[in-house]
Parts: sequence; C-alpha cells; structure tokens
Amino acid sequence: MTWPHRRPALKLALTALLAGGTLAGCSSSDGTSSEDSRLSWVNTQVNVVSRTVAGAGVAATTSMKPDGTLETVVLDLTSGRRLWAQPATMVGRLPGMGVQAPAIVETGANQAVVVALDPPQRRGQKATLVAREARTGKQLWTRPVHSTFGPQRCGPYVCLSENTALSSARMVVLDAKTGQQRWRLPGIAEVEWSNGSRVVVLRLASHPVLESRRLTDGATEWRLPIEQALGPGVDLSGGWAFGATGDRLVGYVAPHTNPRTGRTSAFGLFAVRLADGVVDWIRPSVVRVYPSGNPAFAPVVRPVDEQGQYGGFARLDAQTGRVLGQITPGQIPGTGWWLAFPPTMDKLGFLKRNAPGSVFDLATGEPTPVKGATGWSFCVTDPEPLPLKGITPGFYSIAALCEFDLATGKKISSSNPPPSWFTGSFGGWRLWRDEKGALHAIKDGTPTAPGMYS
Repeated sequence: MTWPHRRPALKLALTALLAGGTLAGCSSSDGTSSEDSRLSWVNTQVNVVSRTVAGAGVAATTSMKPDGTLETVVLDLTSGRRLWAQPATMVGRLPGMGVQAPAIVETGANQAVVVALDPPQRRGQKATLVAREARTGKQLWTRPVHSTFGPQRCGPYVCLSENTALSSARMVVLDAKTGQQRWRLPGIAEVEWSNGSRVVVLRLASHPVLESRRLTDGATEWRLPIEQALGPGVDLSGGWAFGATGDRLVGYVAPHTNPRTGRTSAFGLFAVRLADGVVDWIRPSVVRVYPSGNPAFAPVVRPVDEQGQYGGFARLDAQTGRVLGQITPGQIPGTGWWLAFPPTMDKLGFLKRNAPGSVFDLATGEPTPVKGATGWSFCVTDPEPLPLKGITPGFYSIAALCEFDLATGKKISSSNPPPSWFTGSFGGWRLWRDEKGALHAIKDGTPTAPGMYS
C-alpha cells in the first residue's frame, strides 16, 4: 500500500488534555553505566500534529488544543518539561503538506531561536512570523505574513517562502537574531538541506529546479533541473520528499496524472552530490511506499510499468541506488494488507488486521515463518482530518506507528520505541508521536539520520 506525499496517516484521538497539570512521564535510566545510560520521557499534555524539531537542548512542535486551535510548544529535551507555548496558525499552506512545524535555529553555544507562525498581531494582517528565545519564550522580532508554507532553518538563518498565494511569492532569508532580511529569491522555494554556509532549495515551478545557494549573499553555486534527472514532464502536484546523508541529497518525486490528458508525469528517485549538483544515480518510474524510511535512509519502492501496473517491492541502498533485496509481484498475497517492517528492515511483512499475514526475507526474497514475527505499521489506516478551527480543512496529523504481531494481525502492547528508520535521530535523540498525540523521546545514541517525515 502506498501513501501520498506528506499526508500522514493517523486518525486523531481527541482526549481531554490538562491545561496546567504536571508532566506525565519521567526521565529514566536503564541501569547501565553512565556512558550507556538511556534517557526517556513522554509528555501527554500535548497533542502533536506536526513533525517535532530539536536543537540546542530543546524540542519544538505544533500541538492542537481541544478547541481545534493550534499552538507552538517548546519542551526541554532532557526532561520533556514544557518550557512555554504560544498560539499558532497556518495561512497559505496546502493540506497535502501536513501541519507545519516550528523552526529551531541555533545561534550560539546551547542557544537557539524558535520561529513559528502566530495569529495576526495587528488588524489587517493574516499572520505574524515570530522569533523567540528557545528556553524563555521571550519575543525577539516579528514579521507580518500574508501566506506561507512555514519557516525553515537554513544554517544560521531562517528561510521563509512568503506571499505564496500571490504573484509576488518569494523566499526570504532572515537573520535569526534580528529578523533582518539578508537576501531573497523570487518564486516559491523549500529548503531541502543546509549547513553553516550553503542551502539547497527546491524551487517550485512548472519546471522545478534544485539550487545550491551561498547563505551569506544568495549567490548560486549549482543548479539542477529535476527533469534532467527524471526526464521531461515532472509535475510536483503528486508530492515530493528529500533527505540527505553523507555527501548526497536523495530526492523523490511522486507521479501525478493530469485529469485532462490522462498522462502521468515523470517520477522516481534520484541522488545528487551536494558538492557540485551532479546526479549520482537514478531510479525512474518507482513509487515510494509507506511506511518506510526517508529517501536518503532505507528507501523501499515499487516499480511501475508504462501501463501503470505495479511490480514487486525493493529495498534500495540510498548511497548507490542499487537493489539490496526484493519481493516479486507473484509473491504479493492478494489484497487487504498493509506493509510492516522490523527495526532492522531486513524483512518485509504483509499485515492483515486481525488475521494472519506473511513475511519475506528481503535479502533472499524467500518467505519466512510468520509465527513470532512482528512488524511496525500505521496504527490507523482510515485517518480522519483534523478538526482545525478557522483553517482550511483537509489537514492530517503526522503519522504514528504501532507494533503488530504478524501472525494474528493484532497490535502489541509493548514499551518498544518505533524503529529509527521511522523516527530519525538528532544528536542521539529520537522523538515521535504516539497514536493519542503524546510526544515521546529517547536518547539512545542512534546516529543522526533523517526519519520518514524529516
């Protein structure tokens, strides 16, 4: 089963959240030495609906309150204790992109700025971009916004596509401490990777382009038309996703069928060298499957032929694009299943809810015993849109994964954290939302890597 880009699959479980209660959960140790100790916590006082970002000892996310309004919530990364919260909104963001997360920009030793979109602060405005000190919530600067996809970190700066609903759309690069504009780029662009000196953006247009820009002044270092990698006829309407590991940026563009012509756009996976923009490998005409890893970390795909027929499943090496293991079309067990993977992603499970499923070894392509086999899959397969107040309907929460017994198709009640290919990791920390909206965190030393939605 495949999922459209950035339409996280989660049926929201609305719960009565304590407005000012204490944190549910605690820091804990697994009893090993200090070098190997693991910190973990859970905060049930949030109802997380966006990705969660971390940096400089804090975590930030967008939470939905019981009345359907949004708020930016910032937590201490070590303990999960809420530091502060402020009302949040969305103006001009497309439902298929999901709810926007705040941006954290590190500004010094263990210091950072949290940038988020607030409701308008003055009459006549639609929204206000606000930067605050990460730990105290003290307001530093504001910027009025007509429409935007939301703020993003780009190295030591803030990148913002603004006026996205107008012909004057542009991306601006702002000083994180002062809000001063450093440079701007016409049109709509999204940050796909950045470091301290460069940013790679995807320019959203009829002929989309990846561009590497120097952060100090916006000078172009390299540019790659996406059609150069995947062929003519690329259309971002189907969705896209990017991720970076090492010296490569791996991108995925989903297919889109034009309702007037019936033609399907070019689609697939490709890798670009961050140093010079040279295409390293290409896997055209494959669709990304869900759940699975980020395109740059444990991607799993299905090939599609010219008649639109799906093939089997293949796990790819994100560094080379080579097939690490695959399941043939003849091995797929009919219909009514959802994919499920173990933490190591060495097996592929076909989960049937409340019924026996099947499991295959990805390395050999051979079936393996289903008894005792478990796998991680979406907790809910029939998500409902969020009941957001005053915001265009059609937004969904970020997905939650649950562990299932593949022999019975039932959820397993366990304390196991979701696999790292789903959560990703930042500085040894992994953060995720459970199916009721609570935020979990564990510091287990997992190497920094992108997750399914990050």
